Amino acid sequence: MQPLNFAAQPNYIQPFREVQRLFRQDLNVPMGALLRELLEQTMRDTVANQVQAGWHERRPDQRRGYRNGTYRRALLTTVGRIVLEVPRTREFASPAVAVLERCQRRMPEVDAMLRQVFLRGVSTRETGAVLEALCGTQVSATTVSRLTRSLEDAAAAFHTRLLADRYRYLLLDGVYLRVREGVTVKRRVVLCAYGITPAGEREFVDFQLGKSESQSAWEGFLNRLYQRGLTGESLDLVTTDGNTALHRALELVYPRVPRQQCWFHKLQNVTDKLPRRLLSRCRRGLRAVYDATNRAAALRAFRRWRAIWLPVAPAAVRCVERDLEALLAFYDCAAEHWVKIRTSNVIERCFREVRRRVRPMTLFSNPGSCDRIIFAIFSKLNTRWQRHPLPGFTQAA
Repeated sequence: MQPLNFAAQPNYIQPFREVQRLFRQDLNVPMGALLRELLEQTMRDTVANQVQAGWHERRPDQRRGYRNGTYRRALLTTVGRIVLEVPRTREFASPAVAVLERCQRRMPEVDAMLRQVFLRGVSTRETGAVLEALCGTQVSATTVSRLTRSLEDAAAAFHTRLLADRYRYLLLDGVYLRVREGVTVKRRVVLCAYGITPAGEREFVDFQLGKSESQSAWEGFLNRLYQRGLTGESLDLVTTDGNTALHRALELVYPRVPRQQCWFHKLQNVTDKLPRRLLSRCRRGLRAVYDATNRAAALRAFRRWRAIWLPVAPAAVRCVERDLEALLAFYDCAAEHWVKIRTSNVIERCFREVRRRVRPMTLFSNPGSCDRIIFAIFSKLNTRWQRHPLPGFTQAA
């Protein structure tokens, strides 16, 4: 083993990692032996309780059965592959059932490790190679795919769970992904709902894979949220993009909740109506509108911007002017919350993680795979957000 000279070798991270790797390798053998002995002893005790007699013990009045040799069963653990000597009896089920799940060949920690490696963006084939480096045993790509399919029940429960009407702000957006359906690849939209509570708790409330952002699709998605408990009584604002189909659906499901139009999407619309040489100046003028200290100041900033750009880019001015009321709706909420609720960018930022996961395989292999992977990533984000509420939110806000 290479000694570490911290004085002469300032870049000692790689040697230190080598020490860690060798240390783990040295521990794996005795740890595997101890784990095997623990499991085998547990099974021997189970057999003793079943037959009510120890080895070579004659108790004809109390004995309930007889031992019948052993058989071998391999088990993959986090410290490597171990082979168990499982005792058998003539009258009772295998004692391995009391220690391991039926037909289990891997510890639950190994399965959890495989799922996490896969969801980090490693392909199914390479996930097996990663496990071989960690545990000394490789699993097939088929095994990894079968493990990820075990997320189906959890995803179904997520889509049908009851919702508490506790959100103060609701952000809605649709994000397009490529999904294989049969022999063709199609663009499918994922309708997303992201909520923020009065305490600043963030949560992906739900999502739905669909064919388009039509009014019927959004209406069906929002109606399911409503029927599961999100009735909107606590909502102060709903933030959306400029999708008119979504706006019509909101008028039917949440007609009394004010709507904020996403500034990011509006700036993209304005960009499409301007020559490149004018983009930075025009957008800088609009920034003064949504960065104003209050609604009155925002209206004054808009009038100044309109006077400058109406002769130069009338289409861009009309694009902002027709939605100005919805663009300024966030000013009716607490000032500490404005940055978080005037755009729906948070949904798009979260989908960067989804796209990073899809990059090794370029697209989702089928709609079921899309649903499972998005659910797993969103669940991980929800768990992380529970520990980190947004600053500027309080229970009294």
